[in-house]
Amino acid sequence: MTPHSIAITPFQGQKPGTSGLRKKVAEFQRPGYLEAFVQSLFDTQPALRGGIMALGGDGRYFNREAVQIILRMAAANGVGRVILGAGGLLSTPAASAVIRKYQAQGGIVLSASHNPGGPDGDFGIKFNTSNGGPAPEAVTEAIYQRSQSIERYLTLDAAPIALDKPGETSLGDMAISIIDPVADHAALLQTLFDFDAIRSLLRGGFRMRFDGMHAVTGPYARRVLVDMLGAPEDVLMNAQPLPDFGGGHPDPNPAHAEELVALMPGLDFGAASDGDGDRNMILGPGIAVSPSDSLAVLAANARLAPGYANGITGIARSMPTSRAADAVAAALGIPCFETPTGWKFFGNLLDAGQITICGEESYGTSSNHVREKDGLWAVLFWLNILAKRREPVGAILAQHWRQYGRHYYSRHDYEAVDSATAQAAMAQLAQALPGLVGHDIGGLTITQADDFAYTDPVDGSVAKGQGLRVICGDAARVVARLSGTGTEGATVRLYFERFEADPARQQDDVQTTLAPLIDFAENQLGLRQRTGRPGPDVIT
Repeated sequence: MTPHSIAITPFQGQKPGTSGLRKKVAEFQRPGYLEAFVQSLFDTQPALRGGIMALGGDGRYFNREAVQIILRMAAANGVGRVILGAGGLLSTPAASAVIRKYQAQGGIVLSASHNPGGPDGDFGIKFNTSNGGPAPEAVTEAIYQRSQSIERYLTLDAAPIALDKPGETSLGDMAISIIDPVADHAALLQTLFDFDAIRSLLRGGFRMRFDGMHAVTGPYARRVLVDMLGAPEDVLMNAQPLPDFGGGHPDPNPAHAEELVALMPGLDFGAASDGDGDRNMILGPGIAVSPSDSLAVLAANARLAPGYANGITGIARSMPTSRAADAVAAALGIPCFETPTGWKFFGNLLDAGQITICGEESYGTSSNHVREKDGLWAVLFWLNILAKRREPVGAILAQHWRQYGRHYYSRHDYEAVDSATAQAAMAQLAQALPGLVGHDIGGLTITQADDFAYTDPVDGSVAKGQGLRVICGDAARVVARLSGTGTEGATVRLYFERFEADPARQQDDVQTTLAPLIDFAENQLGLRQRTGRPGPDVIT
């Protein structure tokens, strides 16, 4: 088969955000739109020519069509072999595991993560490098720059290939290995956790539910929880992946997992994952574990899992994530790194062996077993801890707070805000920052106010403009930043944190405890007044 060169003109706005390029499905369906981005990727990644590339996605609307387009383009651009998840499926952590296991030169992951799906929903594409992690900014910037001068793309005139049955096939001179999308990831997880202990827990009257949210993690959870660990089938909810996620919002937080939350009074443990399987939510009876606390609890209890029995070398958290993990790191005598939002910033630290466990407040936690967030990993880690400690989730949290103090924490999201309005609010706070030091917030003195910048301790690269911070020593923080994961307008995220060392005051209402910080943010940004909304769209 001879590659065809198809003339094309650049599309504006193909700049990857926090984790790849995300747009509405209709945008990706425009003639040449996906092709322009993919060709820009191939043009800037010469290692893929003659190399191995992983490919798969979360199964959302347009996933299968996009897989066929990319396969034809990969063959035309000289890729030697594609490892494809059967059905075009690979969860994001599974894609990372596959890239690493097969020593691929990179991989293309098709997902808009936790964003809604369906024909009117969102679609996304991102490139992961040979370490299995999201491409660093130098790579995504090169792809973007090429997309703005692209003049052609290469493809083959070939019929679609059958995607659903594992096996070997080819397209032109390119080999295609269609693999079970679950097997490699499940096998990796089994090496990290005490499956015998978890199996005993699940068979001993332990009541749990896992909500797959009709997203890609459903088959992974079935393989691990039911087939490998012997849990009854009814532990699974919404486990069948659907192109529109069943009309739901595949974002694992209490606001979007109402069905699971409603069941929790009668359960010992609840968990959920998102569209592409990289996020997690952990619930106990009457309590939703904040992702910041979850990261800290996993780090503090890491030695209970076989994969981490020798301890951990360090922890990393995104800047907006609470400082609960810092307290654990200090107690363990290991470093805790504060990075910008975006999993790609953990990659160098993981590759250099400086950290073992990392996490973000946006329901993402993982370790050095892959280079992505891993929702099912976090669920299994919690089950491992519960199996070893034989205490309820709430008791484990309460004991953790008594030992390390509680970092009350909440995130307020103003979604789909007019971009100019969002920028004006952020600019107002940025302008005020220099004059805030020394002022009071609810009896606490502001000691630092800045725009967070990060210097990578491994390669020395610098990332600026990563979020506005107002800090009251070790006692409290307010953070404001614009999200890079939405597809409409701008999402303004506000983060509030307040430390409480006194166990007698560690069971108070979160929003009441944080109220002075919340009022301060409104006074500084004026988001309610600017948007005409009574408050944030989502509180987590």
